[in-house]
Amino acid sequence: MFEVTSLVQLGWISYFQQQLTLDEWDEVVPARIVEQYKSEITVATESGAFNIALLASMPEMVVGDWLLLDKQHKFVRLLERKTCFSRKAAGSQSKKQLISANVDTAFIVSSMNDDFNLNRIERFLSLVNEAEAEPVVLLSKSDLSEEPENFIKAVQAIDPFLAVEEVNCLDEKSVDKLSPWIKEGSTVAVLGSSGVGKSTLVNTLLGESQQSTRGIREDDDKGRHTTTRRSLIALKTGGLILDTPGMREIQLADCKEGIATTFADIEAYAEQCKFSDCQHQAEPGCAVQKAVESGDLDERRLKNYLKLGREEAMNSASLAERRASDKALGKFYKTTLSQSHKLKGR
Repeated sequence: MFEVTSLVQLGWISYFQQQLTLDEWDEVVPARIVEQYKSEITVATESGAFNIALLASMPEMVVGDWLLLDKQHKFVRLLERKTCFSRKAAGSQSKKQLISANVDTAFIVSSMNDDFNLNRIERFLSLVNEAEAEPVVLLSKSDLSEEPENFIKAVQAIDPFLAVEEVNCLDEKSVDKLSPWIKEGSTVAVLGSSGVGKSTLVNTLLGESQQSTRGIREDDDKGRHTTTRRSLIALKTGGLILDTPGMREIQLADCKEGIATTFADIEAYAEQCKFSDCQHQAEPGCAVQKAVESGDLDERRLKNYLKLGREEAMNSASLAERRASDKALGKFYKTTLSQSHKLKGR
């Protein structure tokens, strides 16, 4: 059971309190979503946790959201999010999928084995930077890595100011170094592909095996899915951990600013290009290509920047079309209903 004694322990800050009117403060109960299912959510208040059925009239919600309930624990409204993680839904659907809300720090977990992938880390960084949360890259399985410093250098080459920590997710002393980011009331999301050690990390922080874990496949070092639902977990030492299902496919959408922040070095070179609409391919006067040729910019990084940019543009266009289509359909239904009521009166 999710146990807290105050709203502060749940992550309640002035940002959310300022959204309440004086009347609401006396009449409503602030609650935070700590677990999410298809037809209901589990919410926590300072007096306990309970389930609420999801209704079609409610807005789309996700773990980490803050709600206002009446004294009978009925839904009143959803508070504005401080941060929000989202992606394009997996598969071919033109739909955005919410991942989590109101996260302060995101631990991007990547194992130091054959599954290590800088392109994937940059993809997660774009997601985190778009949400305006603080990214921290955790390089897991340090006990199995012979040369962890090589992995650390590779990640720091992305951004010298990026926080990078090597950890053995099974060792309590090793994960103690994460305490600066896990303070009372702070919310940390744990992101990463399947099998990199996310659930093991959560278990170690909890000091118990609350999240199930499974090993990696020996033939290719790739992991199996363990967590099957998103859940917000209170730590005894303070802070909140949000564990998410492993995500191998992260389609970026509405993430232009996040990509620009992640690839700030390339964006800076791009400002020096001869043409403002330079595609950084074979155009004359391209400062980005010049940086690659001189060795100041990694060609792999440029290729990933261009790839993520194309993906983001395509997915954002698809979502925009979907939103426009849904809006037009809603307008059609509203007009049809209005005309139907008029005809009934005749």
